[in-house]
Amino acid sequence: MDNIEELTRLLIEFYERFSSWEQGVVRETGLTLPRMHTLEIIGASGELRMKELAEKMGVTTGSLTVLVDRLVRAGLVERRPDEKDRRSIRVGLTPEGQKHFEGHHKLHLQLSQDIAGALSPEEAERFPDMLKKIMVQF
Repeated sequence: MDNIEELTRLLIEFYERFSSWEQGVVRETGLTLPRMHTLEIIGASGELRMKELAEKMGVTTGSLTVLVDRLVRAGLVERRPDEKDRRSIRVGLTPEGQKHFEGHHKLHLQLSQDIAGALSPEEAERFPDMLKKIMVQF
């Protein structure tokens, strides 16, 4: 690829802008970014076992336990025994956690609309498939 330097620069710039946007909208909630991401994943996936949540977040169950403990204390998530496997614990959103998820999700939907609006209809149609293809690399 001849333009690998430009692609690298653009990826870094996109990451920095996206991270800055994310930090800005999360700061207004009083939550940390990892806490909000935890709410996002649970909100999008529904109640999950701790092991499943850790895999989706790319963290160990040990570090996730600390994060979930804080979210439980804040009244945003609750733990429940798994009905099928009594050794497992499931984590779900409380009504307050659901409100945080829904508010943040609306901001993500608006951001996605803004990104799609910057593309031609054909580019916008192909963009999700291109992102999926790229994400397989991680």
